[in-house]
Amino acid sequence: MIVVVDYEMGNLGSIVNMLKKIGAKSQVTSDKDLILSADKLILPGVGAFDNGMMKLHDLGLTEILEQAVIVQRKPVLGICLGAQLMTKGSEEGRCPGLGWLDITTRRFRFAPERPLKIPHMGWNLVMPTKQSRLFHDMPDPARFYFVHSYYMECNDLDDQLTQTDYGFSFASSYERGNISGVQFHPEKSHKYGIRLMRNFVETFGNA
Repeated sequence: MIVVVDYEMGNLGSIVNMLKKIGAKSQVTSDKDLILSADKLILPGVGAFDNGMMKLHDLGLTEILEQAVIVQRKPVLGICLGAQLMTKGSEEGRCPGLGWLDITTRRFRFAPERPLKIPHMGWNLVMPTKQSRLFHDMPDPARFYFVHSYYMECNDLDDQLTQTDYGFSFASSYERGNISGVQFHPEKSHKYGIRLMRNFVETFGNA
């Protein structure tokens, strides 16, 4: 069973629909026992960083997620804000993140002579920087849909899974062991998103 963690800040319907399309059983819940009994977890999210962390704290989910992901080593996929929450922190707010990896979330800033739009919105190329089960049999070149004003900076480059160019090259996804996160929205990315979600469900984190 795939548990989609509900902390009241995610686009849950689209994720569940995509999981259903690939034949995966899933449940949207904030129930602690169900989270601990899940085979794999998805941490989605749309909104502000501090609001997301406060919701996790208020619902008593930070300790449960720590137990599930760090102690039990359940495979987890963070999406957009969910991926950012797993970093050490964000320039968007003051709350510390879950801090599972040595990654910092930073705001896009561009020089006046090249004022790119913020948020970065729309389709963009995603280029793998290392091998991963998440990108097995991915159509090449891979294109995913983005909507974000903040990006993730991997302090340990071994954590970076893909890079994307928007004014400069940034980490559009990361992976270490059972932990993965993507800045883009696979649930809005058609065949590319279906391939990634299928890979997560069927092979990611499997022995």
